[in-house]
Amino acid sequence: EMQFDESGGGLVQAGGSLRLSCAAAGFPVGDYAVGWFRQAPGQEREGISYMSSSDDSTLYAESVKGRFTISGDSAKNTFYLQMNSLKTEDTAVYYCATDLSWVPGSPIATDVDRYHYWGQGTQVTVSS
Repeated sequence: EMQFDESGGGLVQAGGSLRLSCAAAGFPVGDYAVGWFRQAPGQEREGISYMSSSDDSTLYAESVKGRFTISGDSAKNTFYLQMNSLKTEDTAVYYCATDLSWVPGSPIATDVDRYHYWGQGTQVTVSS
């Protein structure tokens, strides 16, 4: 069974930092493209960061580029999202997911429909 468990969210002041963790079970995350997504109140989910450990590549949405960093630890079968300089606009429920159809050597897909996620998400709230 493939499953994700997101953690690390919380309430922070604008300008603060959080580190989100995504623990995976049932498959090695290092073999696949993975990503972080978020869903703000009243909005649909959006992809904000992606990573392929096999190809050592990362992608970021323009809204978080320069502030967020995605990384992974294959030994722990976990990947992370370090969020710095948080803004009120970052308030959302954050999810992790994987594109199991990704093939090494191919570009990381950014289409939300390519990804599957099973976690309940972790709430990030940034106050002014």
